[in-house]
Amino acid sequence: MRFLIPILLGATAATGFAPLELVPLMIVAIALWLRIVHDVPTLKRAMLTGWLFGVGHFTVNNNWIQHAFDYQDKMPPVLGYGAAVGLALYLAVYPMITAGLVWRLASPRSRGDTGTPPGVAFALVAGAAWIAGEWLRSTMFTGYAWDPLGVAWVPVQPVAWLSTLIGTYALSGLTVAAAALLLTVPRKPLALVLASLAVVAPMPLAAISYRTPPARQSPTAPRLRVVQPNIDQQIHITRDDWRAASARLAALSGRPGPAPRLVLWPEGIVQPYLEDGYPYEWYLKFGSPWVARRGIARLLGANDRALVGGTALMFDAQGEITEAGNSVFVVTPQARLAGRYDKAHLVPYGEYLPMRPILEPLGLSRLVAGDIDFADGPGPRSIDIAPFGSIGFQVCYEIIFSGQVVDPATRPRLIFNPSNDAWFGSWGPVQHLAQARMRAIEEGLPVVRSTPNGISAVIGADGAIIASVPRFVAGAIDVPVPPAHAPTPFSRIGNWAALGVALLLLAAARILRRR
Repeated sequence: MRFLIPILLGATAATGFAPLELVPLMIVAIALWLRIVHDVPTLKRAMLTGWLFGVGHFTVNNNWIQHAFDYQDKMPPVLGYGAAVGLALYLAVYPMITAGLVWRLASPRSRGDTGTPPGVAFALVAGAAWIAGEWLRSTMFTGYAWDPLGVAWVPVQPVAWLSTLIGTYALSGLTVAAAALLLTVPRKPLALVLASLAVVAPMPLAAISYRTPPARQSPTAPRLRVVQPNIDQQIHITRDDWRAASARLAALSGRPGPAPRLVLWPEGIVQPYLEDGYPYEWYLKFGSPWVARRGIARLLGANDRALVGGTALMFDAQGEITEAGNSVFVVTPQARLAGRYDKAHLVPYGEYLPMRPILEPLGLSRLVAGDIDFADGPGPRSIDIAPFGSIGFQVCYEIIFSGQVVDPATRPRLIFNPSNDAWFGSWGPVQHLAQARMRAIEEGLPVVRSTPNGISAVIGADGAIIASVPRFVAGAIDVPVPPAHAPTPFSRIGNWAALGVALLLLAAARILRRR
């Protein structure tokens, strides 16, 4: 039971995220796990308890990864179940580190005291240690920042708004500290009051960022046209498939009107290559890039622009292909390309195969179709697109990285997040949407998501969903461009805020222990 209980508590903690959103159950599970960490006799046992908690937590939370194996033919789909568990075995290292820090720094057992129950200092150290572990998870080995605990608060906007001040990782730490404070309530009821005040007191300050005028409703105000064609992951394989898909995209893209429109298509949706200058043989399957661009341009009015997801190719001096880019292209009404963004934060084993010379002979492959690895782009970038202003880009998975989604040189008026959630199962798309909402809150910027078959959405700068298209529905969103907020404190200082909160928690814990 001592092995099973931490696993079950970790799995229970995963229910705090979408689609279940059982946040109170998540907090209780974390509190019970921390009580076990507090009581174990050795550092080794504490770290084992943390690792087991992580195995249960990440296996349940990342169950959607199994579905990615249903959409490729080089590996059997049954491997997806092993992949979800295998990833959890690695990710569990970070709760293990957290548990080790908590036990060493705050458990009386580390000093030979077996009688002292958990106190407020223990709770504060637990919060600081969780911040450290979660930040490490988001950065080590390219990082895997999926679902920090703070994202669970997205449905509770007054709490989620605290991320405008301190960011998601620090909000996760405060959540863990609040959970640990529950352990002190039977002896110190005042602790519950203090925990509540710690959350409630900063809310008025956080809410200052949300005094924003409504979007302009005049007939000539710029508008967004977000397209969700309800195209399956495997439909655009042949030229005929693409012809049918492009007809659906065109029908959903609407017609030009008096207002400038930004027409937004999903990630990787355009199958023909759009750039000129490739060796001739690369155009044989889908035809001329000018014809492809012209097909998109026909949908646009004189002041419209289209942002479409496709693939860019890179060649060496001999004309041999070296890498590909998971890209977004800006297409003008004149069938020209006015800019390109290349995805920077690529998915290991999804968009490139690490250690390819070793793993490929073993029969392993990346999950995205094709044998050429994608190349990483330069990072967050804004492109000035007249008459819409500066537009930021984050392709799919990139949006989950707190503090890494905005071009530091040019703050955009919105972030376009084209994605392909068709292979994310039923849990993945709703979790992805929640994380995009958290980025909108942190940065004070609207986030616009366009996906092939759900969930597409326009998210306001306060994290509220202005309009959306559900999964497995073909549709389009036509709304005025939402206004941005003034830069939030977090948008200015980034994840230094997480370090500051962690140090404050540790300092407060040390003062309490001295007293």
